[in-house]
Amino acid sequence: MTRHFLNLSDAGGDAVAAMINDAMDRKAARKDWPKGKADADAPLADHVLAMIFEKSSTRTRVSFDIGIRQLGGTSIVMDSGSMQLGRGETVADTARVLSRMCDAIMIRTDDHGKIEELAEYADVPVINGLTDLSHPCQIVADLLTLVEHGKALPGLEVAWLGDGNNVLNSIIEAAGLMKFNVRIGCPEGYDPDSSFIAAAQNAGAGVTIFRDEAEAVAGADVVVTDTWVSMGQEHVHNKMAAMMPFQVNDVLMEQAKPDALFLHCLPAHRGEEVMPSVIDGPQSVVWDEAENRIHAQKSILRWVFGQI
Repeated sequence: MTRHFLNLSDAGGDAVAAMINDAMDRKAARKDWPKGKADADAPLADHVLAMIFEKSSTRTRVSFDIGIRQLGGTSIVMDSGSMQLGRGETVADTARVLSRMCDAIMIRTDDHGKIEELAEYADVPVINGLTDLSHPCQIVADLLTLVEHGKALPGLEVAWLGDGNNVLNSIIEAAGLMKFNVRIGCPEGYDPDSSFIAAAQNAGAGVTIFRDEAEAVAGADVVVTDTWVSMGQEHVHNKMAAMMPFQVNDVLMEQAKPDALFLHCLPAHRGEEVMPSVIDGPQSVVWDEAENRIHAQKSILRWVFGQI
């Protein structure tokens, strides 16, 4: 049966833990190597990854491209404007054609229903590079970063500040799978998807929403935020005003544990969701987090091909 990676739950907690271990091992094995050199075993030699971008991308595009190369394969990068998909060809027909020509498909798009339709009609693995609903690849990299920095995931207290967006939905999903807790500080009207909260709570994770930023961060092991305005969103001025109290600054970081780490999936808007003194400060691990997108993507690719 074809393995798709549309959300973290498609893999499950044991598989996510295995991905993290695999990523750590592969990262260590190629220390100081040129970025374009293939891993010694080249486990995806001769495989071709099709990458479709309907949203702008830096880290997702580069990490998947470098990741498949390091695994011994190659990639084809497309945007909807240069594809027939952008001229009215159906998602289903695109899936059927790419399944005949490539070994896997990664798509970064808006509507989550589009990626579900792609997976329904594709005969090869489909990977969610981001949708408006979730961003599972980012969270595998985030969890990898936390483990690398000595954080045990079960029982971890993760504080999120800001918009209840796709990244937060996937963090909540991860909490249910990996048994940690999420403390969400966000203004009313910007809550995350309730179905993700219910699933995580049913799995035993603590997920709590606070309207006060200090309460959300109090005693946290990890503080996470993201840009307040996602690509294509409207009513920016009202949203920015509502979010401003949830800005991650030095005063707020002092409410977390002294050894708390700061994460941000990037791109960051310094002076908006986070102050420069935090993102560029000693508690920030955002550059390790960004690099780890490569190592996480490699393990996700290996999982969809049944190698993990």
